[in-house]
Amino acid sequence: MTDCFIYDAVRTPRGKGRKKDGALADATPLHLARTVLEALPERGRFESKEIEDVIFGCVEPVGEQGANVGRMAALIAGYDEAVPGLQLNRFCSSGLEAVNIGAAKVKAGDADLVVAGGVESMSRISMGASGGAWSADPELAWGTSFVPQGVSADLIATKHGHSRRDVDSFAVESQKRAAAAWEHRYFEKSIVAVKDAIGVTMLDRDEHMRPGTTLADLAQLQPSFEMMGRSFGFDAVAIQKHPDVEQINHVHHAGNSSGIVDGAAAVLLGSREAGRRLGLHPRARVVRCTTVGTEPCIMLTGPAPASKKALEKAGMNASDVDLWEINEAFASVCLLFMQEMGIDHAVTNVNGGAIAFGHPLGATGAMLLGTVLDELERRDLSIGLVSLCVGAGMGTSTIIERV
Repeated sequence: MTDCFIYDAVRTPRGKGRKKDGALADATPLHLARTVLEALPERGRFESKEIEDVIFGCVEPVGEQGANVGRMAALIAGYDEAVPGLQLNRFCSSGLEAVNIGAAKVKAGDADLVVAGGVESMSRISMGASGGAWSADPELAWGTSFVPQGVSADLIATKHGHSRRDVDSFAVESQKRAAAAWEHRYFEKSIVAVKDAIGVTMLDRDEHMRPGTTLADLAQLQPSFEMMGRSFGFDAVAIQKHPDVEQINHVHHAGNSSGIVDGAAAVLLGSREAGRRLGLHPRARVVRCTTVGTEPCIMLTGPAPASKKALEKAGMNASDVDLWEINEAFASVCLLFMQEMGIDHAVTNVNGGAIAFGHPLGATGAMLLGTVLDELERRDLSIGLVSLCVGAGMGTSTIIERV
């Protein structure tokens, strides 16, 4: 086995996932993907023919995001035709899973240089557009006690004592940290502006943020999942699976859940030999990557067991990690993660997260990896861990170490 190094990581800004006023609504998924793919050889000053695979996550791979968006993106980015492409779907951790698979290929010696990441245009391809059996097949839905993710998030909050004030306070802090990070230009190293066909900038800054958000503002919002839970019967399904809960306390809403946005990200992975040959300087080493399955009704509890498994395989403890990035799918997911890992919010999502920035499903994991790497370098720290909860009950985690 050889080491796999991260040589570069880039992302687009996240645009509001709305057709009417989202800055990236006119940018196709391939245009977003091309933006980050073009940036890597340009920044590294090497030819695209050196890349041995492009692995891209995408959660709704249909329509203009379908037909193997990894290969299509490589072609439209002008990569050498000998560079293959792959699309994969691990739901919300697809972008990180793409990195993990790319790293595994490098470690195994099957590739020397790989680009991995993801893309999601949520303004153009809506969530659920690809369909699926989990909610539609009665045998599968009943056998796994299917409920929508928002009900699962509220179930987590209820079981673990997260109040409405707790989840709203976490959300307000996410907005504050995101605003401060942009004010201090912490993302400048990795952001690649999205430009239109004639070179006019469409977006160069995350636009979903609401930095002035207060607890009083969030207190005005009604729970988003109460009606589907109580009126549509999903609360009863969840309680039947988790009989220790008498009644679900619905605390999540648009202000303390991840935003719907557009975006893409790409990470350049390679062996030490490839870096030397191309004059690239390694920024970090991929230490361990894990994905686990968890109970699918509560669904969103995978990050802690995935992280514990990764740490165990690496011979490390939680105390060895300097910075953590946990996807803010819902506030209760992060609160539970910090509780189960015994870590402090002071070292978790230090520049905000998806509640402020949004969650471009297939791209988020790769974005988080770049975010934690940039921050490790800025603070001169060593170890970072990225983790995401995943639909249908899974969790994915990746540990990196600065070089």
